[in-house]
Amino acid sequence: MQGLGAAEVRERLERGQGNAMPSSTGRSFWRIMQANLFTLFNLIVGGAFALLLVLGYWQDALFGLFVIANVVIGVAQEFRAKITLSRLAVLNAPKARVLREGTTVEAPTAEVVLDDILVLAAGDQVTADAEVIEAHGLDVDESLLTGEADPVASGPGRELMSGSTVVAGSGLARVIRVGGDSYAARITAEAKQFSLVRSELRGGIARIIRWITVLLLPVGTIVVNGQMQAAGGWAVAIESGAWREAAVAATASLIAMIPQGLVFMTSVALAVGAVKLAQHEVLVQELAAVEGLARVDMLCLDKTGTLTEGRMVLDGVEPLRATDLTPPAQAVLAWMGADRDANATTRALVERFTEPPTEQPVRAIEFSSRRKWSAVSFADGPARGTWVLGAPDIVLADVPDSEDALLRFDERATAGERTVVLARTDVVLAPPIEAPEGERPPEPDLPADLTAVALVSFREKVRDDAHETLGYFREQEVELCVISGDDPRTVAAVAREAGIQHDGPGFDARQLPDPDQEGSEAELDAIMAEHRVFGRVTPEQKKAMVLSLQRLGHTVAMTGDGVNDALALKHADLGIAMGSGAAATRAVARLVLLDGQFSRLPRVVAEGRQVIANVERLAKLFLSKTTYAILFAVVFGALLWPFPFLPRQLSIVDGLTIGLPALVLALLPNIQRYRPGFLTRAARFCIPSGLVVGGTLISVVAYAYLGGYAPSVVQTAAVITLTLTALWVLVILSRPFTWITSLVVVAAYAGLGVVFAIPAAVDFLQLGAAPLDLVLVAVGASAIGSLLLEVMHRVVSRSDPR
Repeated sequence: MQGLGAAEVRERLERGQGNAMPSSTGRSFWRIMQANLFTLFNLIVGGAFALLLVLGYWQDALFGLFVIANVVIGVAQEFRAKITLSRLAVLNAPKARVLREGTTVEAPTAEVVLDDILVLAAGDQVTADAEVIEAHGLDVDESLLTGEADPVASGPGRELMSGSTVVAGSGLARVIRVGGDSYAARITAEAKQFSLVRSELRGGIARIIRWITVLLLPVGTIVVNGQMQAAGGWAVAIESGAWREAAVAATASLIAMIPQGLVFMTSVALAVGAVKLAQHEVLVQELAAVEGLARVDMLCLDKTGTLTEGRMVLDGVEPLRATDLTPPAQAVLAWMGADRDANATTRALVERFTEPPTEQPVRAIEFSSRRKWSAVSFADGPARGTWVLGAPDIVLADVPDSEDALLRFDERATAGERTVVLARTDVVLAPPIEAPEGERPPEPDLPADLTAVALVSFREKVRDDAHETLGYFREQEVELCVISGDDPRTVAAVAREAGIQHDGPGFDARQLPDPDQEGSEAELDAIMAEHRVFGRVTPEQKKAMVLSLQRLGHTVAMTGDGVNDALALKHADLGIAMGSGAAATRAVARLVLLDGQFSRLPRVVAEGRQVIANVERLAKLFLSKTTYAILFAVVFGALLWPFPFLPRQLSIVDGLTIGLPALVLALLPNIQRYRPGFLTRAARFCIPSGLVVGGTLISVVAYAYLGGYAPSVVQTAAVITLTLTALWVLVILSRPFTWITSLVVVAAYAGLGVVFAIPAAVDFLQLGAAPLDLVLVAVGASAIGSLLLEVMHRVVSRSDPR
């Protein structure tokens, strides 16, 4: 066989039939910048910021820092995710060996072309989809792609998937698909598509911002007109220059409506959560993923590497011809477990059998997934004869009186155990014959006159922490679903051992409906609603099953470590990868358990709960302010009254009632159980709260304006009233009190006194000296407002469904 010539390779590369992988990961950096920077919200707030700078009122433009911070955070999150995805790769072989013009040469993976002949040997990765044309004991490990734990014997005519690995034998395979058409590229391309994790916090806050943005234009029109009329009318204000103060007042009114700090503080809470989790060996690849697991009600688990450690352990040995296993048989099992060519299953024998025969064997035949047996032959000593270890249905096929052994084997297979038989014959095998140079020796035949000695059972080692961790999720009312590419019986057995209640074998995914058939989605949904343990699942089916669970109303988390899990992790609400898993899987996951400890997940849940509960508290705090700010804007604009605050004065009030307390409240311990609908609960609290605060302030300002007080004095009364009344919202949200929250509340009240006690602060804020009667009115109105807030809170709390 000659393979392609140089001219043919060159021609195919020119036609685009090379194996270069697509590199797109969705939005470019410029498009990410555009999406986060050029929004109507940023246009309005940024315009107000620029206006104040142009007019020289830089002291009143501090709110612009929040806009800049929010844009930076949004761009950084998306760009970090894009960089992570750009490193995603299913293929990691830098070069491939191909047959060209009769010679085996190395070629870069990207330069493998259609119809190339791949030269495969143990340890090679299949770099493009190919069809086997020549095989010599060729065994291929497809576990990372399909989840099938055992190597697959691959003879002529069988298709090999790119990304699989040769574990034994050798062969030649003709490339049939390259580049974007190959299996690895299809998985990679879909996994690389950029998407943000589904986040109730982020989604809810985005909706709030959209609503406020819609309100800004009509309310802004009312406010601007009101301030210009209050300055004597448009013509007079423009001619006299009073429009400058009117513009500042209008800006203060509009900016007060915007919860600038909510997005920033939410990001801070998520970032602190991510740092805490990193200290516990959990890598958070996207900040919103911190809240994700706390919202999950369906946890889908891959078997190998997640529930299990990915290795086999000896489960039991059952003698078939005697009460106990004979010393020679024990010695032979010890030799097979210690043999350097032993596979992962056989190596588990050394846990129990440690003393091999002192004699050297005359011949040893390594295990082959094609033959499904291995053998060792001794010429003398207690272990004299030939011993065979392999699949009972193969080894005992022609052995008389083996029905009982095969029946026991079937029982173990049904229970999900991996069982082999140890058989013996007195025949001593002849030493192997050297094959001519360049040729492989012929396949050995199964020895004759075998007698079954014992059934040897193995099982996958379930993680020590799996049972406790799964118990935790059951207590939290999170449903568990095991989805694996392995045998359904094995999957079911592992699930039961890990503590998942399940009777009978798992559901064989080969019986799932064809996705191209009409009505297949509804049929799949019905199956997913009924079954919770699945085997023989392909990567595409894993993805379809996750989407089905989402259609059924579940918030889905998916764990995994192989490439076969990548698509499911990508489309789940939260993808969780093991640190020892495939690079492609780690790249696409939102969370990575760096040390592979499944028991880390409860800590993630706790951290997510803290973030959700604290951000809900922050949302109530910030949105109460937005509500009363909208009320101010509409009322003062409609009455044509001057707005009773400068932007800098509102910044101080916000700092005392919201900003500084929020820094503490966002990071407090909180184990409140997650309940969906935080936005609805926030609205039930903040709308009546905002109306009470707004009504209290408007009444005091009306009293001051009607009493003929100077604008600076009215502003002083407004600052006192708004601060004291809004602080009672903080009091309510700080409950139950701890020494930290008590200190925050006391400090906030004391802060108002400190501001009025420092002359420089009073001058900076342009506050006038208010007469005692007006101060008493402001304090008294604030007390009444606080009482109304307390009553309102108790009424809302009693009606809040738990």
